[in-house]
Amino acid sequence: MKKELLLLYALIALCFSHESNAQKEQKKFRDTLDNALDLSDFLVNHHGILPIVSPITEPAVGYGAAVAALYFVTKEDKSQRPDIIIAAAGLTSNKTWLAGGGYIGFWKKDNIRYRGFAGYAEANLKYYGLLDNRPLKFNLNAFIFLQQLNFRIGKSNFFLGGKYQLAKITIPIFDNNIIPGINPRELEMWNSGISAIAEFDNLNNFLSPTKGTKIHLSYDQNLEIIGSNRDWGKINFYTYMYLPITNKWLSAFRVDSQLATGNTPFYAEPFVSLRGVAALRYQGQLTALFETEQQFAISKRWDLIGFTGIGAAFKNVENMNNDGIVWNAGGGFRYLIARVLGMKMGLDIARGPEDWAFYVTAGTSWR
Repeated sequence: MKKELLLLYALIALCFSHESNAQKEQKKFRDTLDNALDLSDFLVNHHGILPIVSPITEPAVGYGAAVAALYFVTKEDKSQRPDIIIAAAGLTSNKTWLAGGGYIGFWKKDNIRYRGFAGYAEANLKYYGLLDNRPLKFNLNAFIFLQQLNFRIGKSNFFLGGKYQLAKITIPIFDNNIIPGINPRELEMWNSGISAIAEFDNLNNFLSPTKGTKIHLSYDQNLEIIGSNRDWGKINFYTYMYLPITNKWLSAFRVDSQLATGNTPFYAEPFVSLRGVAALRYQGQLTALFETEQQFAISKRWDLIGFTGIGAAFKNVENMNNDGIVWNAGGGFRYLIARVLGMKMGLDIARGPEDWAFYVTAGTSWR
């Protein structure tokens, strides 16, 4: 009889142990405040990896899928921003593919900000820079290596820094081997350049901001003396502003402009970058755009968003010729997937002048 009782106790203990372990596993993915699905504990305390599977509907490369993995390197002081390790790969229907990885660091109590990236891509694209706007298909193979450091000025929200970027570009295939207006030397180039960066950033969260402003101004210069096949550059300016109108309504604005300088390769000319607008579709020496995003909270976890924007690409700054105003409009939703990190994920559907597209968003919609 004693043996039977011992066996019964052992079975009961095993059942409770299994139930306890299952509960612990479930708690990894639940918020202690509202018991909602939340990955904060899993990512921060259990060093989990956030997998992201996103459809690619970029009109420039067709339909496909991208997979990414984000690992958050937390600090001893949990109030400090975590570093992020990223690995990603993607493939589309027109046989475009890419793979790469990077590291985003916030060091010395966020007084030093680091970004490093390396990746390779083979992209099948279209060039619209001909006089008749007839698209010309081409294949672009690119290896990219980037290193960037920004330093906070005192205790302010101003940063100064620099960047080094190396890119090996090869274009083995051009539609019917016809390359009117394209310098043959651009079909295989090394681009090696440095950048000077100035920023103001008082955003309350770098993943999914809900308040504050970020202003960025940088100048990229590729130089033959450090390995580039040609001297050329680009001036970059953008600002993001997040204004909470009420506790349920967040209004956000984006202004973005780029100016190419020197003898810029055709594939590196600035282009209008808006959701729903094909990459490289509207290119020029100068681009300018404005976009707004309105976010409405329907609960503590769920938000609905609507967005629209306009932009233009000017072929030449001397005469300011362009192909007209480019527009986009769309909507989507966000879910607060990691409350401790302030990170939201969601889906956007966008319409541009020619195509529809949808995007899986992790964090902010803007870079």
